[in-house]
Amino acid sequence: MRIIPAIDLIEGKCVRLEEGDYDRKKVYNEDPLEVAKSFEAHGIQYLHLVDLDGAKAGKVINWRILEKIASQTSLTVDFGGGVKSDEDLKICFESGAAQVNVGSTAVKQRELFLSWLEAQGPDRMILSADAKDRKIAVSGWQEGTDLALDSFIGEYLEAGIRYVVCTDIAKDGMLQGPSTELYGELTDQFETLKLVASGGITTMADVEALAELKLEGAIIGKAIYEGRISLPELEQWQLANT
Repeated sequence: MRIIPAIDLIEGKCVRLEEGDYDRKKVYNEDPLEVAKSFEAHGIQYLHLVDLDGAKAGKVINWRILEKIASQTSLTVDFGGGVKSDEDLKICFESGAAQVNVGSTAVKQRELFLSWLEAQGPDRMILSADAKDRKIAVSGWQEGTDLALDSFIGEYLEAGIRYVVCTDIAKDGMLQGPSTELYGELTDQFETLKLVASGGITTMADVEALAELKLEGAIIGKAIYEGRISLPELEQWQLANT
């Protein structure tokens, strides 16, 4: 299982929200590149970079930070937030993203997302399946839908998607543990799914529990910034599990 720290961006700063609420924001570092380099220094290879300004605005905004991190570290970066047009997607890849996360567009403009999947291939596109009470939410989690999480994932697996980041919004930023039961159900239901868990990971025991589910990866955010999980711990875990 890949360890994937997260950097969430608002106004170019490294922040975390609680349950996706922009009014419950905490700034952890003014310099995301410095944070990314600290991950790299502890053997981390992957980064989940989220443009929260872009998610709210409906277009990619913080691409220059993506460009900095991709060019000045060796991290493999997946990037998301506000990817709504061909131009947005082009900016992401030209700025150094290895993979691009798409959520709202996959919900609202299915044909456009499928055209990206066909053009870029399944290794470069990630479906963001963000859910509250197992219903998909979009637009930086500001907007709920009636789409069932498992149906949404199932339809896109049939269409060729491989990678899915699933965030339980109720868990995100709350430091109360991940939705292990939900992820177990999804991996049982969809055997070919490369599932990345996101939201609520608080302790190394959580990391172990997710690894037992044979997930593709685990995105860890607030637990790192609040000192619940240290970078040396993650470094040791990776060495023991590779």
